[in-house]
Amino acid sequence: MRSKELTGLSVSRSHLWNLAQAGKIERVGRGLYRAKNANISTNETVLEVAKRVPLGVLCLSSALRYHELTTENPFEIWLAVERGAWTPKLNDHPVRVVHFSKAAFDFGIQTRSVEGGTLRVYSPAKTVADCFKFRSKIGIETAIQALRAAYREKKATMDDIWRAAKVCRVVNVIRPYMESLV
Repeated sequence: MRSKELTGLSVSRSHLWNLAQAGKIERVGRGLYRAKNANISTNETVLEVAKRVPLGVLCLSSALRYHELTTENPFEIWLAVERGAWTPKLNDHPVRVVHFSKAAFDFGIQTRSVEGGTLRVYSPAKTVADCFKFRSKIGIETAIQALRAAYREKKATMDDIWRAAKVCRVVNVIRPYMESLV
């Protein structure tokens, strides 16, 4: 829970601090608290970053891992923010921020409930298109493997990937790889 989430309730933010000092809850980071005996989920680090950057969206390698389109476990959490928006500086976790145009940022955002909170993550089709757009950062092999996995495991249709490729402006790059699959 973020301390900002208490604004609608009749509880002051200092009450969280007092509970943490009493040992009833645990302070995870600045303005971020959790129950003392809470089960720590596998997505805890990602959830913590999502709470700290509420307008960010999980993307690229992190979204591939979330959708189980890769076996790689990224050592950084990849977050997308809209171009011109505040860029978070998080020292606690390795976070890599990429900036998207408004059209590319808004397309394909899904809100998923996971144990401990909600995540904003791009759809599998949008994630594949983003991988081709940022192929110089994550590698063309990763992008090709993501495309094959999304098609093979039926996480995205070719039409979905094509629409995402149009928004991300990578149609000419992704076309030969899509044609080789069909």
